[in-house]
Amino acid sequence: MVIKVFLASSSGSTAIKKKQQDVVGFLEALKVDYTQLDIACNEENRMWMRQNVPEEKKPANGIPLPPQIFNENGYCGDYETFFDAKEDNMVYAFLGLPPPPGSKEAELADEEHIVENGTHAEEANTEENPDDSIEVPEEERNGNDEATEGETVGDEAPAEEDQLVEETDEAQEEEEEEQEEEEAEVQEEEETE
Repeated sequence: MVIKVFLASSSGSTAIKKKQQDVVGFLEALKVDYTQLDIACNEENRMWMRQNVPEEKKPANGIPLPPQIFNENGYCGDYETFFDAKEDNMVYAFLGLPPPPGSKEAELADEEHIVENGTHAEEANTEENPDDSIEVPEEERNGNDEATEGETVGDEAPAEEDQLVEETDEAQEEEEEEQEEEEAEVQEEEETE
């Protein structure tokens, strides 16, 4: 697949020049094979680009400005959509190319754990384990010998949490009692004076 980048070699706009340099520089840094097609010197390139940018992607005046990016004859986008893809580490998806192993985009795809039938790992887990708990193998239980088989992550957490809440409540009650006693003592002293 050939990535086509439509550029204007003799553009008078510094903004367009910077955008073109950004796209080309980033593609070179990623070592993506691409072809530069000049619309300033070649009328065929200009006409092809204008005709193949989808109507909904054309600006209000109807004339798309460079850089415009295509994968073969499929439209990828302009600088703004390229920039968004770059910020989201999704340039290969934007270009319609498979991400190389070890790239951030490949890692993101691996993190999604797409199962062969097209469902996400989380969805597959809820079907197999509808109570949203994850069974932890005995050898991975952080040395808790008292754990029973089939115990799930989080079984002991509510008890610990309840205990912490009770301790906090008790400490708060003690503070309030001490404060009330101090206020009563101050009030008694004021009354005796």
